[in-house]
Amino acid sequence: MRASDRLSASDPRRFGAAGVLSFGLGLVVLAACGQEYRELPPVVLEDYRAEHDEWKQSRRNSLVTPPGGAVLWMGLHELPQGATAFGSDPDLPIVLPEADAPSMAGTLHRTGQEVRLEPAPGTQLFHVRGDVREPITGEMKLGNDRSEEPTRLALGSLGLRVHSEPGTDRLWLRVWDEDMAERETFTLPEYYPVDPAWHVSARFEPYPEPRELAVPDITGGTVIYETPGELTFELDGEEHSLVAVATPTATSYFLMIWDSTATTNTYQAGRYLRAPIADEDGWTTIDFNRTYNAPCVFTAFSVCAFPTRQNWLPLYVTAGEQRPAKPAY
Repeated sequence: MRASDRLSASDPRRFGAAGVLSFGLGLVVLAACGQEYRELPPVVLEDYRAEHDEWKQSRRNSLVTPPGGAVLWMGLHELPQGATAFGSDPDLPIVLPEADAPSMAGTLHRTGQEVRLEPAPGTQLFHVRGDVREPITGEMKLGNDRSEEPTRLALGSLGLRVHSEPGTDRLWLRVWDEDMAERETFTLPEYYPVDPAWHVSARFEPYPEPRELAVPDITGGTVIYETPGELTFELDGEEHSLVAVATPTATSYFLMIWDSTATTNTYQAGRYLRAPIADEDGWTTIDFNRTYNAPCVFTAFSVCAFPTRQNWLPLYVTAGEQRPAKPAY
């Protein structure tokens, strides 16, 4: 028997197969620290599974929908200060497929955090705004994907956009191919069986002031997020906390976690999760059934952040998305 299969008599996961799982509204469970946790409403398992299937379908669609669909990404080129030419010429700093790009498509000029595009004469570069594609005939400023107005470009079947990460001055040109066959054929990795026992009440514990959270990323750099506090919850009679990432205007917390399933069934570097912003009383929920893989599980062209050591859970979180059976790259 695997360690992930050994459940104590008090482990709530033992009751995941029940048709109706009642959490007893109005009742409380004393946490290990002596504080009380809010109980969640009763759950009808059939309805809960249906909602989870809808969420999974939405996730699948997001992974193959440009520009954020990581399955379609086929290039990530770091932009230095100064001029960087791009096209199909193999001697250029950024080389694109010949089927979509002329030998010289244009030049990206970076000054500080500003990037301007200088198209090559006759290049069929387009500025994409919704369903409208406007030919680019002159130099233009490009908004990166974390700016208020990101600029999306098209060249043949390729999409291009300047990519940025929080708290870093690094910039990249991200490239994707909207004609990839995977757009139709991609399927999600296996998931653990959905179990409402992994949907838990969580208490938001704010810091006196928001803090910076510096974490390593897969490129060897560092990403710096803003964290307003921690989410504390209870599983199997033990209390745990996760550092939560959120800006003042966020509608959800972003959580990066690592757990012991990473040694067996899930992505070795950890997984991601989102939880609703806490209500006025400081309560929210964490649904580990909706734990998902980082983009770098599906593409080599990503900048994935890794969980801080504080978010390493001493648990087998047998819930959510597993690693693919075969590497994506």
